Amino acid sequence: MAARPRTLPAAIAPVLVGTALAIHVGPFHAVRFVAALLGAMLIQVGTNLSNDYSDARRGADTEERIGPVRVTAGGLVPPRQVLVATYVTFGLAVLCGVYLIAVAGWVLLAVGAASILAGVLYTGGPRPYGYEGLGELFVFLFFGIVAVTGSYFVQRRELSWEAFVLAVPVGLLIAAILVVNNVRDIDTDRRAGKRTLAVRLGRNRTRTLFVAMLAVAFAAGLVCWLVGPLSPWLALTLLAAPLAVTLARTVVTHSDGPSLNGALAQSGILALVYCLLLGAGVLSS
Repeated sequence: MAARPRTLPAAIAPVLVGTALAIHVGPFHAVRFVAALLGAMLIQVGTNLSNDYSDARRGADTEERIGPVRVTAGGLVPPRQVLVATYVTFGLAVLCGVYLIAVAGWVLLAVGAASILAGVLYTGGPRPYGYEGLGELFVFLFFGIVAVTGSYFVQRRELSWEAFVLAVPVGLLIAAILVVNNVRDIDTDRRAGKRTLAVRLGRNRTRTLFVAMLAVAFAAGLVCWLVGPLSPWLALTLLAAPLAVTLARTVVTHSDGPSLNGALAQSGILALVYCLLLGAGVLSS
């Protein structure tokens, strides 16, 4: 429950897109792909464990919470065990990183360290950025720009502008997952002093932002076809548009916990389906 495996599509999707672009350009290194994928998943799980522990310590997860039960705040697991699990998970991610550094260069040390630090400081440390309305920005950067370009770099040991462009829709859709989460928790977060972006903007403006993020993501996914070297196969991503429309309608018209919990799951599915279609489009180009 603390690891929250349902959030793993957010870690898997960008690795698939970055690797697909690398395969389009040159040879595929299977072991590097597996190490990058495992590393990303372990960092995601470690971040979830760290957040469960830190939010409980700060009193952000109370009995009024309408999202899934948090194990630390709910007394299901002793805090120390959650903390130890966090260290172990990040330690396993470091082992994946050691291999990637050996085969792709020391620049990945900085990438991996920054990713782990960002995961811990989301709700941990003296000034958690998740409490200051910066969560969506950091998710866009690390699950979009860093994850996609990093996955490409692991395969090719170089960067391309196409990797950065393809990272934009990925980052937006994964950041949109957090937007749904924060819209759902807006009332309890406000009472706990957690000034998320939703708390700062208010429910209606956050809903507008969510719809805009989905729209820009679908448009950005076509850029490498319209002005770049990739083919019209990138338009495969438009097959996910009906999912996006249904999701946007739910977020805009519902405020109850069950509906938004369902929307949260749907937003993860949308990100994964979109990225699978994007990766397929890249491979077909």
